[in-house]
Amino acid sequence: MRIGAGYDVHRLVSGRKLVLGGVRIPFEMGLEGHSDADVVLHSICDALLGAAGLGDIGLHFPDSDPSYKDIDSAVLLRRVREAIEKKALAVRNIDITIFAQEPKISPYREKMEKRIAEILGIEADRVNVKATTTEGLGPFGRGEGIAAASVALLGKPSSEINQ
Repeated sequence: MRIGAGYDVHRLVSGRKLVLGGVRIPFEMGLEGHSDADVVLHSICDALLGAAGLGDIGLHFPDSDPSYKDIDSAVLLRRVREAIEKKALAVRNIDITIFAQEPKISPYREKMEKRIAEILGIEADRVNVKATTTEGLGPFGRGEGIAAASVALLGKPSSEINQ
């Protein structure tokens, strides 16, 4: 078994759509970034890449590369999944914490879990999404941005476990 941790943060700005965990969330602001700025999927990418010993998201998908401009982060996560599968590893589970004062995450939590599981090709009960408001403290509490932290556990593919 291998474990990895990931973290990402982006500033909230006007004129951008908000996507978290691969789910479009109605909100008056969105996250600023080169891609769609989905902090949840980015933190998962980093957790998976770290667990597999494959560096980080910036190494694989640099923001200096115009081909990643406004890209759907689900595409990036799928590519990360393919990279870890090439190393004969499989996702066992993902645990994510979102740091945001607004919007409320609870109405979208289950949909995010299902979407992340779909992208990774795993059962939804292997993905856990939770959120905290930081009680109004710091940049997240002031509504300046949103962050996500993820932990991922990798292991042998199921087909190899009993061999």
